[in-house]
Amino acid sequence: MNEGRAATRRPPNLLLIVTDDQSALTLGTEGDSHGATPHLDALARQGVHFDRAYCNSPLCTPSRQSFISGKLPHATGVTRLLTRLPDDVRTLGHSLGERGYRTAAIGKMHFNGPSSHGFELRRDYPHWLKHLDRHPPSGGDLRKPWKPLIDPAPVWLNARVEDAGLPAEAMDANYFVNRSIRFMKEQPDKPFALVASFYEPHAPFHFPREWRGRYRPEQFTGPRVSERERAELPKIFQDLGDADYRGIQAAYYTSVAYVDEQIGRLIRAVDDEGFGDNTLIVFLSDNGYMLGQHGRVEKHCFYDPSVRVPLIMRWPGRLPAGRRVHDLVELVDVLPTVLGLLDVPAPPGLHGIDLSGLAAGAPGARGREVVFSEYPENEEAMARSDRYKLIVGSGRRVRKDGYATETPLPGPYERLFDEQVDPDETHDVAADPRLAGVKQELLDSLSQRFISTWKGPEAIPQGLSQRETIHWCLIPRDKPNPGFPGHL
Repeated sequence: MNEGRAATRRPPNLLLIVTDDQSALTLGTEGDSHGATPHLDALARQGVHFDRAYCNSPLCTPSRQSFISGKLPHATGVTRLLTRLPDDVRTLGHSLGERGYRTAAIGKMHFNGPSSHGFELRRDYPHWLKHLDRHPPSGGDLRKPWKPLIDPAPVWLNARVEDAGLPAEAMDANYFVNRSIRFMKEQPDKPFALVASFYEPHAPFHFPREWRGRYRPEQFTGPRVSERERAELPKIFQDLGDADYRGIQAAYYTSVAYVDEQIGRLIRAVDDEGFGDNTLIVFLSDNGYMLGQHGRVEKHCFYDPSVRVPLIMRWPGRLPAGRRVHDLVELVDVLPTVLGLLDVPAPPGLHGIDLSGLAAGAPGARGREVVFSEYPENEEAMARSDRYKLIVGSGRRVRKDGYATETPLPGPYERLFDEQVDPDETHDVAADPRLAGVKQELLDSLSQRFISTWKGPEAIPQGLSQRETIHWCLIPRDKPNPGFPGHL
């Protein structure tokens, strides 16, 4: 019997592919002209492309632990880079492992601790390093230490567009794809649930030797930065010049193109092995990334390039090909949606909504009226509706993430952007009296999201005003685990 037909008799498989710091704006299907994502563009044409998906925190660790658990960062207890995911937080691995799935998390997960959190197989950076030691690369290992926030910004942001110091076959992404393919093939009689997670295109924007020169600085344009934006820049970016920005963009896009090729190799293996028709493939990135917009080269904020992320789902015969969904959605919605599509009961208390009907084009299915994101490291949060985005901050916290400015702490602030007339988010209209009702509706949504999902070491105090409640909920209460260093 044909292996592909035999596969359809088993419960469906899941392949969740995750990149790191990849803005939705990098996709060709989003109008990007650099041609860095042919395989992801093909995936979008074969499946459902959510073109207004937002992460729930513009930082790797809290975002990842949120979408893998279906709960918002403050409720998982993980809002900071080095915080360990508590062992009592249930994940996708638990939900599917208990239903008879073989489960694996291969690549970057940022659990920041030794637990596998419901995944029976874990392979990450240390396993790749051991593999690299056993299989020395041709031409030698020419990797250089990466010292973010210590070296000058053009150095650790790779403005010189330097390769990773390794050939393609020795790169960690290549190892993760090889191990993922091996896992999928190991027990063909059982369904698999695999998270394949890459470190690219995170700074320093790794790519192999063979890819050097794929993109060049002269192909890009440096940003226009207003005087107001320059005054608000983190100190580490204030000395970046036009050539630096263009070099950083070239390095970033080379890394995007490299990881896109690896993703294409993984998807091709799914199809070649006969799993394609019975496998739900989900692609997303943990957060976006600024490439000079507003003078910034980071995430850690709520401008759209930092928080709007790619989200694509493919399942031939079960999800329509070429469907584009414009509804607002969040990454916390991914877990209940995956479980809904796989016909697996969702655990109680999830903060996401099941988008399976929306993905399939069911009549009346809708996304969210308002999306939510939080960044307690700077005591700041976002509520974005179809047209407007509100950013609320306490303005009282001395930043400890390396992105402090030279300006005094401003105190409480609210910023409002009209995304319809100002998609680049350059004009704050929070003081416009005609928009007072809009601002209040978004404040209501923001405070209610915190109140309805709050789970912390202490209850929200009684008697606080709405703004005081939001500011109180934004105070980071989790303790970093310094034993597990993380990426920025």
